[in-house]
Amino acid sequence: MAQGWLTRWTKYDEGARLIRSCLGVLRALVRATGWCEDSKEKSMHPAPAALARVSVVLGLLIVAALATAQNNIQPLIVHPVDETQLVTLKGNTHPLVRPQSDHGSAPPDLLMQRMLLVLKRSEEQESALRKLLDDQQDKASSNYHKWLTPEQFGRQFGPADQDIQTVTSWLQMHGFQIGQVTKGRTVIEFSGTAAQVQEALHTSIHKFVVKGEEHWANASDPQIPSALAPVVAGVHTLHNFYKKPMNHFVGMYSKATKQLKRAQPQFTFPGGCDLDNNCYALVPYDFAAIYNVLPLWNAGIDGIGETIAIVGRTNIHIQDARDFRSLFGLPANDPEIILNGPDPGINGDEPEADIDVQWSGAVAKNAKIKFVTSESTETTDGVDLSAVYIVDSNLAPVMSESYGACELAFGTSGNQFYAALWQQAAAQGITVFISSGDSGSAGCDRNRGFVPQPAQLGLAVNGIASTPFNVAVGGTDFNDPFNPQTYWNTSNDPTTQASAKGYIPEITWDDSCTNFLFSQIGFSTNAETNCNDPNLLGLVFTIGAGGGASNCTTNSQQLGTCSGGYPKPSWQTGPGVPSDGKRDLPDVSLFCE
Repeated sequence: MAQGWLTRWTKYDEGARLIRSCLGVLRALVRATGWCEDSKEKSMHPAPAALARVSVVLGLLIVAALATAQNNIQPLIVHPVDETQLVTLKGNTHPLVRPQSDHGSAPPDLLMQRMLLVLKRSEEQESALRKLLDDQQDKASSNYHKWLTPEQFGRQFGPADQDIQTVTSWLQMHGFQIGQVTKGRTVIEFSGTAAQVQEALHTSIHKFVVKGEEHWANASDPQIPSALAPVVAGVHTLHNFYKKPMNHFVGMYSKATKQLKRAQPQFTFPGGCDLDNNCYALVPYDFAAIYNVLPLWNAGIDGIGETIAIVGRTNIHIQDARDFRSLFGLPANDPEIILNGPDPGINGDEPEADIDVQWSGAVAKNAKIKFVTSESTETTDGVDLSAVYIVDSNLAPVMSESYGACELAFGTSGNQFYAALWQQAAAQGITVFISSGDSGSAGCDRNRGFVPQPAQLGLAVNGIASTPFNVAVGGTDFNDPFNPQTYWNTSNDPTTQASAKGYIPEITWDDSCTNFLFSQIGFSTNAETNCNDPNLLGLVFTIGAGGGASNCTTNSQQLGTCSGGYPKPSWQTGPGVPSDGKRDLPDVSLFCE
């Protein structure tokens, strides 16, 4: 058992040797206390005082061993911090920051709270981490499923103590308050004002008005002393262009009238959605019937003993979750709400939070749901703060996040932030599920309302979901518009409201005018023709399952010069996977319409 634990430390030979020495000392001390076999009998009752001394000595030796492991991380900051020798952190300005949207400088005393300074590790550490992650998934490896704690991760793969001290001292010298250095040593949380940001990071905070919305953002890429560059990737973020919840409310399209109208909050109900004039909405027991979950539930595999953490930035009404479970015949099981800082209150993100909390507990109906919510600040998205909290607290073995923005919008440091955070999660044994998005293959385009909005910003994917260290979850639709009675009952179960009979064939989720099904109900077989048809004007948008290839993890904020993209991970193989050398999304898809 001890030997297996030691395999986690093989990267740091000196620390491993010292721990083995500790075990040798322990054996010697145990023999000295009489807790061993003598010539006549086995004594199993050592003197209490002697045993206490063994514990103290062993504890001190283990602490020394762990310190030695951290000491083997060489400091990367090797030159004095010189404020006249600066380096620009490229790709750290939001792409919507444009001169024509600039409305002037922010007040000097504008509070910029809970900024996240993104740290980076050495190439040697990165190589060792990649190997560990592979080993943890390899059944033949001695490290198989031997997960690290956040503290162990930080000691092995974070910056050296000396570097952390240098960076935090530099921040404090400029008047910033240090909130925390995360246990995993991936970020430093700090707070200050716009004036302090301008002084320390050599960029000014301005007000930008984009599509009628006011935002604060840095007007140029920040700069830091070049001495700090080996351990600092950037700041995530210096703006409040927040991520968007991955949901769209579209309504119902009537094949009879060829009109779009708002959906009704019912389940199987009359409404002109299909040829038999009924609409069929999905409830938890429908999902269980369609995806054959019922046999698992009947076998007691229903999430009991498991915990799922949900990322949020709004509070929720507990009663809504209770009503959902009661209405659909699920056992009572209140989610736990965890406030990471001030209560953000109930805001416009509540529908997304309700969906995530209620449906995660609808399939894993006896799992413990922990909803972590953080208030967004003028410079940091509450989504990011909640994600950091979940991973760095090792809160649950499963976590889910349904927010996103395209890789371009994150910039270089933003993509590095999520890659590093999900790496830490993977090393800790946390399975991270991220929505692949709902803007089709045009992840940078975000639809607003029902006016014609064709894609304008090219092919792009959700930057939170595109790392090789998370599961990207996409969406499908049911291929049942012409024979729904084959798959659905015309009435609901009185207890669960279910009406699905079993599995329903699936197709790509595409609510736009390009959906091939329109050709089967009287429209053209040409997608471009359909998108120019006045009857489909309300469907000229990009709403559909997100997906595509990662292509923009290192950028200069210009679409034409965006480069990079995560390479295709070794595990992403199989039928239908493109041979494009890039990380492709999604990994798995289920009904989401």
